[in-house]
Amino acid sequence: MTKLRIGLGVDFHQLTEGRDFWLGGVLVPHHKGALGHSDADVLLHAICDAMLGAASLGDIGVHFPDTDNTYKNIDSKILLKRTLELINQKGYQVVNIDSTLCLQAPKIKPYVVQMQETIAGILNISTEEVSIKATTTEKLGFVGREEGVVAYATVLLEKA
Repeated sequence: MTKLRIGLGVDFHQLTEGRDFWLGGVLVPHHKGALGHSDADVLLHAICDAMLGAASLGDIGVHFPDTDNTYKNIDSKILLKRTLELINQKGYQVVNIDSTLCLQAPKIKPYVVQMQETIAGILNISTEEVSIKATTTEKLGFVGREEGVVAYATVLLEKA
């Protein structure tokens, strides 16, 4: 059995007025927020899916279903911590994360360091092991029209 495992996660959420906009565990000021059962943090959800996939544990919906009111409006940092516990139980630890946010607005550059610190703190890794990038879709599609946000994450796990 190999000691290294890689996982890919992706998450999409609709943007709407009247919701807080959580990205990477950080509240980002914006006139719209992501709609979802939890706090709808697409970046943390994509990271959770990547971690779970790398450990062959299914996906975020298997462990934290939107049909369970336990997770209604839950802070996604809690989901990330619980995901870490699940992969640790299988003997894995996170080596590094590479992620990309796709959104037209707002610009996230001022929040990236705080997101890295938040994620690294939860996962017990260095901020240097958490890469967060962002891109627009040049006003194309639902992301370009500011109707939604997408996050992609790749996570490398190592058997402890």
